[in-house]
Amino acid sequence: METRETKLSGTIVDVVAERIFKGTVTIRDKKIAEIREEDTDETGFILPGLIDAHIHIESSMLVPSEFARLAVVHGTVAAVSDPHEIANVLGINGVRFMIENGKKVPFKFYFGASPCVPATVFETSGAQLGLDELDILLRSEEILYMSEMMNFPGVLNGDAEVKRKLGLARKYNKPVDGHAPGLTGEPAERYAAAGITTDHECFTLKEAEEKIRYGMKILIREGSAARNFDELSDLIPAFPDQIMFCSDDKHPNELVAGHINELVKKAFQKGYDKIKVIRACTLNPVKHYGLHAGLLQKDDPADMILVDNLDDFNVRMTFIDGEKVAENGKTLISSVVTDEPNNFNATPVSPRELRVKQEGELIRVIKAFDGQLITQEVHVKARIENNLVMPDPANDILKIVIKERYHDKPPVTGFVTGFGLKSGAIASSVAHDSHNIIAVGTNDDSIANAINSIIQSKGGIAAESAKGTLILPLPVAGIMTGKDGYWVAEQYEILDKQARESGCTLQAPFMTLSFMALLVIPELKLSDKGLFNGKLFSMTPLFVK
Repeated sequence: METRETKLSGTIVDVVAERIFKGTVTIRDKKIAEIREEDTDETGFILPGLIDAHIHIESSMLVPSEFARLAVVHGTVAAVSDPHEIANVLGINGVRFMIENGKKVPFKFYFGASPCVPATVFETSGAQLGLDELDILLRSEEILYMSEMMNFPGVLNGDAEVKRKLGLARKYNKPVDGHAPGLTGEPAERYAAAGITTDHECFTLKEAEEKIRYGMKILIREGSAARNFDELSDLIPAFPDQIMFCSDDKHPNELVAGHINELVKKAFQKGYDKIKVIRACTLNPVKHYGLHAGLLQKDDPADMILVDNLDDFNVRMTFIDGEKVAENGKTLISSVVTDEPNNFNATPVSPRELRVKQEGELIRVIKAFDGQLITQEVHVKARIENNLVMPDPANDILKIVIKERYHDKPPVTGFVTGFGLKSGAIASSVAHDSHNIIAVGTNDDSIANAINSIIQSKGGIAAESAKGTLILPLPVAGIMTGKDGYWVAEQYEILDKQARESGCTLQAPFMTLSFMALLVIPELKLSDKGLFNGKLFSMTPLFVK
């Protein structure tokens, strides 16, 4: 068999030796055969491919193979992915689907074993990952880590099952990701001491610095809903070996626009040391998770990118295992045929089911914040008509509804502020973490229509307006599609535009909507069982007594 050889010349960025020099890289048999330091007239900088240190592929609404097609254009060669979204729907078979679909394309997916499926007992999921399933996953060579331990109260309170789960990670010598938003002081120190090695939920610099002192690595996140880069970026010069970059959740239209390369650009614009910045999304995740991704060293897998310069950082080419997978903004990975496993048993709702009878004067309202996963509990005097609590769009008090999709159960209704809708409704079956149907709207008819369109499609995101119902079907577990990622991004943009035309003021309406059911992020959220106080970690009534 003929040996394929590729040579690439330019300015080489060595993140291991922390050197930048002119030279030529020779690729042979998927590996870097030689790095020769020599003068060259070739322009461009050669550096290791970029790595997203924590992402839920499912939040792109794309199956892994389609996610890869879009990500490589931006220089991403690998992703440390927590599959707990699909695991909440399909259990261990969902994780296996992600692994097998990811193998169909030249991209390096590193999936974890999700210890919090479901995330809490206060919601209904479609499946569970118990100790037996976690043991099966963690003993596999394809699973490199235990993904985020969201049950931080269980860690702090010494919950027996949580201890056993952490014990499995120790048994197989695999790191454990954290998830403890706002946790500081002695509780944070105990959380880290339990074996938690990272956190991507820090939203203040002080919190992040504390957790680093307690031995945790901090993942600086810039996603579609949660954006913490500006607040945490000063960690780069202060703790260059203790940080990584991640997106956590990335909607398809934003993935078309950029990925981890955008964090690199922002860091360069702030004047941080360029090699330290690049190490944060190459060397640091490779070392922490033990990834089989190349670092531009002799005999490494040839995972590398060519960029125009270290200021604009425009990606010209991306190589994975020596194969060119993107060039000049175009993906070279072809779409593949995918299965469509699902778990969707919901029946249609009627507007009458969404009514809320008056039981008091004051109601608890979820206050959503643009660009944040956290919410606030506010108390509002209810608008009452005919003994029913009504939405009040003029004052941005809207109805929020959860329809459980795994069984035939009635919907649960609450109230939310911060979305700004003046008419219509938006809905989604992407609702972290159990992925029941969630909707926000100005009236019962619009909310019911949006929810029912998703039920009819067995998954999707929808916008209801005077123009009718727009929907992007998501037939894979009700949260993803195998269709072309660029087409999906266009359809999402249309839905996003419709939400804005209906008055929504949020930067990412559907992403923020999906997190209104994420109970493990304080302060007030909604599940299929009712309102949930994330600070007290308990259910709470709608009416304030």
